[in-house]
Formats: sequence, C-alpha cells, structure tokens
Amino acid sequence: MRFSFHAEQWLPHPVPLVFALLANPDNLPRLMPAWQRTRIDESCIVRAPEHASPSSVQPPATVAAGVGTHLTLSFRPFPFSPIRARWEAEITEFEWNDHFCDRQLRGPFVYWNHCHRVAAASRNGIAGTAVVDHVDYELPLGAFGALANRLFLRAQIEHTFAYRQRQLARLLAPVTP
Repeated sequence: MRFSFHAEQWLPHPVPLVFALLANPDNLPRLMPAWQRTRIDESCIVRAPEHASPSSVQPPATVAAGVGTHLTLSFRPFPFSPIRARWEAEITEFEWNDHFCDRQLRGPFVYWNHCHRVAAASRNGIAGTAVVDHVDYELPLGAFGALANRLFLRAQIEHTFAYRQRQLARLLAPVTP
C-alpha cells in the first residue's frame, strides 16, 4: 500500500538561496535529526547544469546535485540503535529554483519518491520562499508494513520533516533577507 506525506514551510529568504541550500548534498546530514547520525558514505555527484534563463538566478559557486546523482547514506533507524541502515538514492528531476526529486534505489522502503519544490511567496508583505515537500512511499511486508506506518513510522516521518524545517530556518537565519 502506498502512502503520501506533504509538508510546507515559508522562509523569509529568496528562492535562489533556499534552493541552493536544499540542492547541495553536503547539507543533507545537517537537515536530518542529530540522533540519526546521518552521513554520506558514497556519492557520485552529477553537477546540475548552469542556468540558461536570465530570469532564474543561480547563486555563485553553488554545488547542486543534478539528474543522475547517486548518494549512499547511512543512518540510525531509531535512537540509540547500534546498527546503521543504508539508503541509496538517485536524483531523477532537477530544475533550478523550482524543484528536484529523489527516489530510493535501495533501502528500507519498497518505494520512496521525494520532491522538493520552492516558489516565491510573500507573507505579511515580506518576500520569501515557500518550500513544499511531497513524498510517496511504500513499506515492505504488506499489511504489517501498513500497521508499522500507522503505529510509528508516519509519526517518525512527520518528526523528521519538522526537524528538517527547524534546521532549514536555523541554517538560513544568519543570512539577512
């Protein structure tokens, strides 16, 4: 059974800055809960192409994982776990200052596709960026996986994205909007 998760966040920072932080794979461990001790074990970065459109601004010296990038991560699946889970993912879509999507190739899910979208958005007269995360996922073990999702996994995904949103705001806080 497939499940979906959706999260939205507004940040008082310009789209190119927010997108650059999200698209740089080196920032991924900093956006994950500290107890997971996420690390990038292997990477094959395919740099995103330079902008062709003058209306889209690419921050200088930005490292961004473009289509075809492969990352292998490891992390603790639950607090104080003595084992580390491995997760291999690939960037399948990338458009500067708009979105990028990654899908799991190997890991704990039968299916995982995560799209990160950004768009200019104002709030109370302040220009900023709306960040939208949409995840479609499926667990192994059929009905047992669905039960695990209901009992604890959905809550863990929600907590992970809530942490990610706090970290994203914290990492961008020193930058004057």
